[in-house]
Amino acid sequence: MKQWTGSTRSAEERCSPAVTHNCAGRPKLRYRPPVSPSSESLLRSLELPVSALSLPHSRAPQMSAFCLLALLALPTAWAQQLLPGSCNFEHNTCGYSSDPAYARWTINEEGRFITVDTSFMDGQEKAFLLSPELDLVDWSCLRLVYQITGTGSLQVHLRPEDESFDYTLWTASKPSDSWLIGSVDLRNASNSYKILIEGRPSKEAGSSVAIFEIHVVPGYCIECNFEEHHLCGYSNHWNPNVNWYVGGSIARDPRSNLPDDHTLSNEGGHYMYADSVYAKKFQEVAKLSSPMTTTPMEGCLSFYYQRDQARGNIFSVFTKDQLGHYEEIWRPEAYAASTWRLVQVDIKAPHPLEVTFEAAFNSPRGGYVALDDISFSPEFCHTETEPMFDPSTASCDFEDGFCQYYQERAEGSVWNRVSVKPNAYRLGDHTTGSGSFLLANTRFTSRPGYVGRLHGPFMPGNLKYCLRFYYALHGFVKIDNALSVYIYDENNIAQEKIWTVSASAKDIWFEVDITFQKPMPTKVVFVSICKNFWDCGLVALDDITVALGDCRIAAGLQQSLTRQCSFEVDDCGYTQDRESDASDWVRMRGHTPTSYTGPRGDHTTGVGYFMYIEASHMLPGHSARLLSTELRGSTGPQCLVFFYHMHGSGTGLLNVFLRRVDREYDALLWRRRGEHSISWMKGMVEYTCKTRHQILFEAIRGPSIRSDIAIDDIIFKKGPCKNTGAVDNIPYSGFSENLNEVEY
Repeated sequence: MKQWTGSTRSAEERCSPAVTHNCAGRPKLRYRPPVSPSSESLLRSLELPVSALSLPHSRAPQMSAFCLLALLALPTAWAQQLLPGSCNFEHNTCGYSSDPAYARWTINEEGRFITVDTSFMDGQEKAFLLSPELDLVDWSCLRLVYQITGTGSLQVHLRPEDESFDYTLWTASKPSDSWLIGSVDLRNASNSYKILIEGRPSKEAGSSVAIFEIHVVPGYCIECNFEEHHLCGYSNHWNPNVNWYVGGSIARDPRSNLPDDHTLSNEGGHYMYADSVYAKKFQEVAKLSSPMTTTPMEGCLSFYYQRDQARGNIFSVFTKDQLGHYEEIWRPEAYAASTWRLVQVDIKAPHPLEVTFEAAFNSPRGGYVALDDISFSPEFCHTETEPMFDPSTASCDFEDGFCQYYQERAEGSVWNRVSVKPNAYRLGDHTTGSGSFLLANTRFTSRPGYVGRLHGPFMPGNLKYCLRFYYALHGFVKIDNALSVYIYDENNIAQEKIWTVSASAKDIWFEVDITFQKPMPTKVVFVSICKNFWDCGLVALDDITVALGDCRIAAGLQQSLTRQCSFEVDDCGYTQDRESDASDWVRMRGHTPTSYTGPRGDHTTGVGYFMYIEASHMLPGHSARLLSTELRGSTGPQCLVFFYHMHGSGTGLLNVFLRRVDREYDALLWRRRGEHSISWMKGMVEYTCKTRHQILFEAIRGPSIRSDIAIDDIIFKKGPCKNTGAVDNIPYSGFSENLNEVEY
């Protein structure tokens, strides 16, 4: 049985008037859960007209008998293999269980679905549904039919074996009056894992989150042969006149010129097609979109198509990223294809994507376009396709040298690699607080001014890049031309200035991110110009990173890979331990109010948020304790990475504790005492804990109000800590004799 449902569109949006012309009218859409697992009840639960099955249409007016026959025949035509983790909740939960620490998911008594309702939350904010342990070695796709009523959200997390934290794979928050389909890619895994489904209905009366069924199938979520009722989550973009329909069935109209299905090679199979019969305007477009993948894709996309009267239609395939940007990847060279024709096209996307099939028609005589058997392989279709370019070759933190960056010899050594020992006056590097960075200064030249160009390595053209770096300025009277970024071509000619500093506060590392794309090979060049010694100061540069894709997408992917908190959006679930402290940590941005203590900006961007204690609101010896969310524990080592700021003559203590649920006392993991630096310093703690636990940050006020302590950019990583340069991983207090010492 085929239902017209998609990953993000409601049933009503997916059933246009053009679709319903073959069968009976469409009932009003509303939330009505199914009462039995029969084909009839599933159709009613989705509140779709029978015509959503949409047989190949003829011009005959009476087609209800054809539709009914197709409805009964479709489930027996083809059945897809279901993997462990699948469940229709008809009689039980198939090994899925609610986490007892939160609200419970309950099976509805009148129908086969499971729900969490705001009326039965018992004071809780969320409910977790945990799958049985899954051992899926190969790539697979999880599809769930769900509905959010009122307001709320639904998330799917991955819980790997022997790791302390979960990875968020997919989220939805759009309410709907019909069932929707969510698609989640499950990548190859060497170890077993569990799927964690989080439902969060709001406190608004009538809000609920429900799941009708969960299917786990082999392969990629963008693959489909259109033999299943859910159409693999593909969705039609509604158009008043032209749309994609489900074609094929044993009850086809003998007058139709549409083809047999490709999958089964007979009239019993199904495919998708777009027909021009109702086209009224020039180039009316029918769009069929795959679900958005939840992971970057690289490999070979294959599909079969047919075209009739090809001079009257245009058929194209596009990819679309999460920002809505389209890129055409294929269009046919031949005018017509009277038999099923195989297409293979290589995809290299460093980000999640949708695949969109577009058919445009010039008139009602524009014929049809048919589509079937979409598949994907991680291997490229064509041997000449080059692997994805590794952009890390253009990244550098300058801890071990210049990497692949270099200067023009004629200009001398304007850019020099330096390090600053932790002190109360001079800013250290951004990477660790005590490592190396690049500095441009007139003292490095014998001239009253300079032009310093720092060249990066060449990168291939026709790719979208995200360039990120940090810069800091000190002592500038005029910042014009203090630092700019140019794109140079292969002939070493500047093509475009893509960024220049406009305004900046003193002694703060600011983040810059730039998205750019050029058709030819290019390189990034950092340029600092000083025209007059008296107007110029110091220009610092550090932590250059280059990634593929738009910066807005790349940032989201990075945060999904680790348990990371930058406090930019909220407190990430960290809570105040009010039982044993006298004050609170405060989420803050900008300069702390007390002079000569606290950071001037955050570590993440220079203008974002961090957590800190305001010493002027505390008494000496008073503490503030901040607790992480609960971690499950693992048999192997874990690495906690964070940045801390301890600047001020009266700075007290910063402690990191391990709090275990089975122990009465907290275990000290890390401690720092007294003033350390005006810079953000990197801290790393390696620990092992096999049971459920929390990490606790404790700040204790020192003898004076100049005792602000701050933390930022907390990351949990699996495995031992890797020392990447000068990291503050040993106890330290006090300063070198030269508080302003710079090592060149």
